[in-house]
Amino acid sequence: MYTDKVKYHQYDVQEELNTFHRRPLFEQVDGVLVNGNHFRAKRQIVVLDPKKEESLKRKLDQLTDVALILTTDEVSKPYEFLSEHLGEHRPFMMPLGDINGIIQWLRAQLTAARAPLYGLVLAGGKSQRMGEDKGLIDYHGLPQREYLAQQLAGTCGKVFYSLRSGLEAPVSGEVIRDSISGLGPYGAILSAYREHPNAAWLVVACDLPLLDREGLQTLAQKRNPSKLATAFHNPATGWPDPLVTIWEPRAYTVLLQFLAQGYSCPRKVLINSAVEVLQPENAQILLNVNSPEERKQVLRELGVK
Repeated sequence: MYTDKVKYHQYDVQEELNTFHRRPLFEQVDGVLVNGNHFRAKRQIVVLDPKKEESLKRKLDQLTDVALILTTDEVSKPYEFLSEHLGEHRPFMMPLGDINGIIQWLRAQLTAARAPLYGLVLAGGKSQRMGEDKGLIDYHGLPQREYLAQQLAGTCGKVFYSLRSGLEAPVSGEVIRDSISGLGPYGAILSAYREHPNAAWLVVACDLPLLDREGLQTLAQKRNPSKLATAFHNPATGWPDPLVTIWEPRAYTVLLQFLAQGYSCPRKVLINSAVEVLQPENAQILLNVNSPEERKQVLRELGVK
């Protein structure tokens, strides 16, 4: 039974949900607080409640990674049995009444758990309108795909070239070959997730000759890991630009869900998902060059003969 409560939605099912069913339901969730009296969780917050002392003593085996101890007016330091159990491990401590402190602590945990940011240069297109490989065009003194990799290097922990089967790889740099063919950029992004599903991907297309390090750093600095993606608004299209976008790990399952419904347009995913959309200070960085005429115009603007 599905109930639309205008602002909230309720979905009741009779079927038993296992781990694989639950994962998609929590894809937009940053963290889950679990009642440790009844269920196990990866990390633990211990409240020194004197009414629960005996209960805590019985559940020491569940305290495998205590991250925070909350003291109370009645109990200002850990019980002796708890200290013995923790050994040399000394979790952070603060009063249970310090609400702001607890919120800041939780925010710090979410920040620390943020996925690493990898760069992906989309250089596997067929360049049919251009008539030659757009990734090899020289706008800045070297092939465009290598120029973009250099721009990404200062912002991303790792940078990869996305290439379809048969394309020659650059002399240096890591490559991810399309493992899902026939889907263009959509397949390239999914192929990257298949290699590193727990990374966030800053995806850039090689037909953006005016895209620079400053624009990429702005995107990374204003990244919102709580959203599906962080993208620039492209005034030329009126929509978020899917090929200058940071896709978070949670986007992987969503992209697959759209594909299962017959959609392979990354822009459609952005438009129909919770994303962070930024206004670029310089919209020229999103200029898309696909034809020889457009290429000549940009080369003139760059002063390249």
